[in-house]
Formats: sequence, structure tokens, C-alpha cells
Amino acid sequence: MYIPEFNKLDDTATALAFMRANPFAIVVSAGEGSAFATHIPVIVAETEAGILLRGHVARANPHWKMMEQEQETLVIFHGPHAYISPSLYESRQSVPTWNYAAVHASGRARVFHDPEPLTEVLLETIAVFEQAYLEQWLELNENYRAKMLGQIVGFEIAVEQLEAKFKLSQNRPRADQARIIQSLESSNDTATSGVARLMKDEGLGV
Repeated sequence: MYIPEFNKLDDTATALAFMRANPFAIVVSAGEGSAFATHIPVIVAETEAGILLRGHVARANPHWKMMEQEQETLVIFHGPHAYISPSLYESRQSVPTWNYAAVHASGRARVFHDPEPLTEVLLETIAVFEQAYLEQWLELNENYRAKMLGQIVGFEIAVEQLEAKFKLSQNRPRADQARIIQSLESSNDTATSGVARLMKDEGLGV
């Protein structure tokens, strides 16, 4: 993606934290004649070999067949975003813009169908999103669990390229940044107020 130098985030730890905080990602692969996208939760792990993304899709979803071709797969992690009014700038010679944060991770996917790795992915997903559900999952009828596993396909992507863009008014004077933060954090919209929190986390406006 296009990233001006002042919007580029080089801190991998911050990028990983952002990905984990915004796990409902857009997975994009090359289809026949056009791109194909799936919106799913993705688990982010760090291994000795690097960053690993894991998840699963419905077997009825043709996306896994595209992943199986071993072409590059792009995973987009997107976070809070907000319209920025030029009324918040000191200079009248200004135009509106949009602040947001996004991380793009790409690599070749490995697809798997066997119950054992599928179960591992499901257990990882449960551990991240609802640890309390594990007891119920383990109590489910074995045939039912096998049926559920048969309806999904797992994947993992060894990340080969990681790009992070935090467009948070870094190019504006600190006074402008402070006014933007004050305006956004008063919003009842969490997507809008979330931008203010990101700006504060990045030390802007102070």
C-alpha cells in the first residue's frame, strides 16, 4: 500500500499488537479474473521462523482453493478510522482528510484438511476469543465435533512482508493534533474515539 514516510510504522511489536487488537481481518487472494476476499478472524503468532497467521474458512467457501494454489495471500488488519475536519486546523488553507491505521501482512498460504491441525486452530481461536467456551466444546458429542471439523478448511500463512500505516496527522502541527484528539475522543462512535487513543499512544498532540 501507499505509505508516506511520516505515516510508516517500522515498530514490529506495535504492528503485532495492533493486529491482535483488530483480529477480524480481510483475507485477499487472486481469483480467476479478479481478487477474492473473505472476512474472518485471524490468529497472530510469533515463532522462531517469524510471524505466522492462522485461521479457517468454510469448506463451501472457494477461497481455500485459491490459497491452495500457493499464490501470495494478503491479510488486511484494519482498525479505528475517522473523518478529520479542516475546521480543526489553525490554517484556513486546509482540506478534509481521513485518519486511520492498517497493517498488511502477506505470504504464501498452506491449507490443511486433517482433523488434528484443524482442532489446533480451533483451540487457538477459542483461547483467544472465549476461553470459557473450551469446556463446552470438549463436552460436545464426538460425532458432532467431527462433522463441524469436516465443514471447515484451515490455513496458515508465514508472513513474508509486513507493512504498517498509521495515518494520524503526524504531518500537522502539535496544536492541530491536540485539537483533533480533543474532538475525536468526545465522540460516542468507538471507531472515531479509537483514533484519538491511537494518536495519544503515538505521542501526538503533546
